[in-house]
Amino acid sequence: MSGKVTLVGSGPGSIGLLAPRGREAIEAAEVVLYDQLPGEEILATLPKGAELVDCGKHGGDHTLEQDEIEALMIARAKEGKNVVRLKGGDSFLFGRGGEEMESLRAAGIEVAVVPGITSAIAVPEAVGIPVTHRRFASQVTVITGHEDPTKGESALDWRLLGQSRGTIVVLMGVKNLPQIAVALVENGRSPKTPVAIIERGMRPDQRVTVGTLDDIAGIARAQSVRPPAVIVIGDVVSLYDGTTLFRP
Repeated sequence: MSGKVTLVGSGPGSIGLLAPRGREAIEAAEVVLYDQLPGEEILATLPKGAELVDCGKHGGDHTLEQDEIEALMIARAKEGKNVVRLKGGDSFLFGRGGEEMESLRAAGIEVAVVPGITSAIAVPEAVGIPVTHRRFASQVTVITGHEDPTKGESALDWRLLGQSRGTIVVLMGVKNLPQIAVALVENGRSPKTPVAIIERGMRPDQRVTVGTLDDIAGIARAQSVRPPAVIVIGDVVSLYDGTTLFRP
């Protein structure tokens, strides 16, 4: 008899923000395939008696490729095991949870999901940056920063993004930040648009770096900004006053 796979979004990294249903799923798991983004606080609580498989990214290298992760989940579930796939944030927002769901369904494996709090909203919120605000932004767009805007064909509409007056939240965008800033300005966004980079959001070593589209790349380089980080672009960043509203 086949087992079951539960896709658990752990939220931004604070154990207090991991849903009780997610904690229950982890505690009952016989196999846990985990990424690094859940953070040390959550990873330290994984059940010692379970098979723990590190699927994270270390120094730019993946310990397991996506197809290997999916194959391992399927294999363990077919052995009758109760499997948890643990991710940071929410599994269905740039977490490849949708792809994993498809693969598991195609293999006839039962799939459940525990939604997680997405860092795209929670991390800016924790430092007093609302991604929407009646005076500043009535829409928010969340994009992946993995994609280099200078490549031949882009899945992102940079013309539309540049002309938008709403908030843009970029996940996984530290490496391509210079190209992202240039693409937005070239497509109509003011070079003076405020930008905030929130590194290691909602963790004890959280750091916020602010600037504008025309200088943020240089500031980030000078400050040695590193992932993981959430980048917020838009007038809502002007509400940041240096305080933190959430303490882990």
